[in-house]
Amino acid sequence: MDHSLKKRISERAYEIWAARGRVDGQADQHWLAAEREILVTSTAALARKPATQPKKSAPQRKKRRAPARAKTANTLAAAS
Repeated sequence: MDHSLKKRISERAYEIWAARGRVDGQADQHWLAAEREILVTSTAALARKPATQPKKSAPQRKKRRAPARAKTANTLAAAS
């Protein structure tokens, strides 16, 4: 488990313990409740975040080449 994730769960478990009257003997329940909260909010945030995709550029049009016969005609016309 990621260290920062573990730390966030630990801090939230402490908050839950304090909010429930600081009663000893329920550390596992507090940890699981905190873990569930943190993981649900983390996955919800990931689901909302759009995946980064490379930007699509507009398709470039290819330059149209003149037909070969036109080149020949232009060359002959220039030679005359």
